[in-house]
Amino acid sequence: MSGSEQGEAARAEASLAMARLDRLAAFTDEPGRITRLAFSPALKAANAELLGWMRAAGMEARIDAAGNVVGRYEGERPDARAILLGSHLDTVRNGGRYDGALGVIAALAVVERLAARGTRLSHAVEIIAFADEEGTRYGGTILGSWAVAGRLPTDWRSRVDAEGVGAEAAVRAFGLDPDTVGTASRAGSPPAAYLELHIEQGPQLEAAETPLGVVTAIAGATRLLVTIDGAAGHAGTVPMALRRDALVAASECVLAVNRLARTSRCVGTVGHLRVAPDAVNVIPGRVQFSIDVRSAADADRAALLGEIRAAFETIAAAHRVALAWTVTSETAAVACAPHLIEAAAATLAEMGLPRQLLASGAGHDGIAMSTITPIAMLFLRCAGGISHDPAEAVDARDVEHGIEALARLTIRLAG
Repeated sequence: MSGSEQGEAARAEASLAMARLDRLAAFTDEPGRITRLAFSPALKAANAELLGWMRAAGMEARIDAAGNVVGRYEGERPDARAILLGSHLDTVRNGGRYDGALGVIAALAVVERLAARGTRLSHAVEIIAFADEEGTRYGGTILGSWAVAGRLPTDWRSRVDAEGVGAEAAVRAFGLDPDTVGTASRAGSPPAAYLELHIEQGPQLEAAETPLGVVTAIAGATRLLVTIDGAAGHAGTVPMALRRDALVAASECVLAVNRLARTSRCVGTVGHLRVAPDAVNVIPGRVQFSIDVRSAADADRAALLGEIRAAFETIAAAHRVALAWTVTSETAAVACAPHLIEAAAATLAEMGLPRQLLASGAGHDGIAMSTITPIAMLFLRCAGGISHDPAEAVDARDVEHGIEALARLTIRLAG
């Protein structure tokens, strides 16, 4: 194939990938928005579409016991452990079309390129689309990559979503058997490596004017659910001095998270808040809100959480409200495998791209996968660093670079 033909083929791959990402964006639980929650009808429809694409590419494809889509393109050596490529298809509420899905579709493009050329690598190439990376529906990932890693949360069955649907019921409605989700574990026969292409979700690559970067580590994260119980009352009859307003106390807590995080080496976010009774003429009696704290250094994260807890207790006492603090998920910081970092950096060098190394402040499925296999991640530039938002955007030329880099790295490891 001539250089011009290769260039045209690469542009066609990227164009098809962008069209597929648009197609997946149409599968949503909320019309007019991109929302695919774990074990929802929209995710089930997206999974079915992906299964069709995988099978058309000559892959054996299935839904595993935990709801993940798994496809396999066989290699020449049956005894060789597979190279696993992937990401996730679930989204946050009103999210973007590239977070997660880009990595799955780029991986599919890699396999389609191999199949079109009649190429079989020494190792099989597998693709996985995890069903529950975001943790939006149940306050943290309950199955997904943690099921594949053989580390299911012990309380996953008891969790309930905002609509009152229990996780066990949602899994059954998705067509799975809650009693067998543990059989999705690959801990006993792990892949040789896990590779993921993902949008950066930050502004560093754009600032460096380069399309791709190599991830060195994934920040550790703690997610919490905080409940503040005061006393509901009539908005017109309870004097200000006698109120136990849960929302006022919660508001001070939110400000404390922001203030303390700014003086730490962490980031802290309150992204969800629920007020009850939620009426215009009633003093709020209960407020629940989330906290998300992240850092590449676990000790820094633990220190900030201690400061936040102390501040909350002081606020609760001042407002005469009760405070409950529940950790819904916690993951340690994870380093990418040094030999895979070097392989990824060498791949970018082959393509004439700079050696751009950066840590990930966002959590990824690689955290779970690192417990059973070496991991590597490539980041792809996104416009303005915006993610988890409908404004999320990537350039087709960058997607072309991303597919090329993922293909070269896969062949480097599996060939």
